[in-house]
Amino acid sequence: MKVLVLNSGSSSIKYQLFETHDWAVRAHGAVARIGEALSEFKESWVDADGTRQTQHVERAIPSHRAGIDHIIASLRTNRVIGDISELAAIGHRVVHGGEHFKSPTIVDEAVVAAIRAVTPLAPLHNPANLEGIEVTRRLFPQVPSVAVFDTAFHQTMPRTAYRYALPEWLYLEHRIRRYGFHGTSHHYVAKRAAAMLGKPLEDCHLITLHLGNGASATAIRDGNSVDTSMGLTPLEGLVMGTRSGDLDPAILFYLAKNLGLEMTAIEDLLNRQSGLLGICGVNDMREIDRMAEDGDDRAELAIGITAHRIKKYIGAYYAELGRLDAIVFTGGIGENSMEIRCRACEGLETLGIKIDDRSNFCGEHRGERCISTPESQVRVLVIPTNEELEIAQQAFDATVGVARATQ
Repeated sequence: MKVLVLNSGSSSIKYQLFETHDWAVRAHGAVARIGEALSEFKESWVDADGTRQTQHVERAIPSHRAGIDHIIASLRTNRVIGDISELAAIGHRVVHGGEHFKSPTIVDEAVVAAIRAVTPLAPLHNPANLEGIEVTRRLFPQVPSVAVFDTAFHQTMPRTAYRYALPEWLYLEHRIRRYGFHGTSHHYVAKRAAAMLGKPLEDCHLITLHLGNGASATAIRDGNSVDTSMGLTPLEGLVMGTRSGDLDPAILFYLAKNLGLEMTAIEDLLNRQSGLLGICGVNDMREIDRMAEDGDDRAELAIGITAHRIKKYIGAYYAELGRLDAIVFTGGIGENSMEIRCRACEGLETLGIKIDDRSNFCGEHRGERCISTPESQVRVLVIPTNEELEIAQQAFDATVGVARATQ
């Protein structure tokens, strides 16, 4: 059996096809620029001889339905799947599940309505996620569609962590609270960290740091998320590629009152013009590292602010957890930036956190690894995330669980 994982964006669809017996990726690819005059389709697959094949096609793909049709037709043409009946499930990434969803959920009309109801909390993401779900349910009603929510892993947070100090009616009537995101990634690397530590996840206290263009930190106690840096939306928390992260909310009033900015302009400013881009004009940490090495002061400042914010969250979450088994770095920056890892942990030796400079050097080794010294009381781990695999396994488990329950 196989599981197809879809990540539907506003003008794109990314996909991976997994074999369930060994969770190997049989095919992956992406449809980009959906609805434009010329769309792009990139794919890679393993043929019957075990050879990796690739293809790049440009053609008009006017809609998500056409995009999914194109993906399925390609999988069939390349003989990666022979028939739709080979699919045990189709797993869908859904950014926001509100308080409704705490686990992967097989989609029915009630689930679609619940996802649509929280669209105001994720207006850029949930409509696109729903588009992919609704198309696959129409095309393949015999295959279970399973929604896997970025927010689900964080639904174990206590109310002391997720409630804002706002009037209660805003929570009761409008569900304004902290939800957190990147939950699929945090859950995946937490499980891998537990395996590296040789302990059950339920016995682990971890701080996981998903650092990429979007970035978030999570405190995990006994395998459960008890606090996370993102809030009602993905804007809160760490410095990100183009998002500001934490700031004084009165800045919004100042921008409106003294600069005459409308709320749409302020939203765009904080989400798309701030973060690393706002500090130094670039939002790619690889380029920022190169600029800093060449003496660019703004690039150096961007690195410093980013590491400073990460270190603050490490300290806060360490205090919240009481004890700490490991800190986990993941995401494009977390996995690849030696400088960020070094600076984020610098000066924390008295807390039992000490990075080994040689181990921290990436070199050719990009897989799972420990970068702390042998005497470090807290292990510091680098673990590449694999959200698609986590979605595939959760989707499969959800369908198997339902099948067993109905037997």
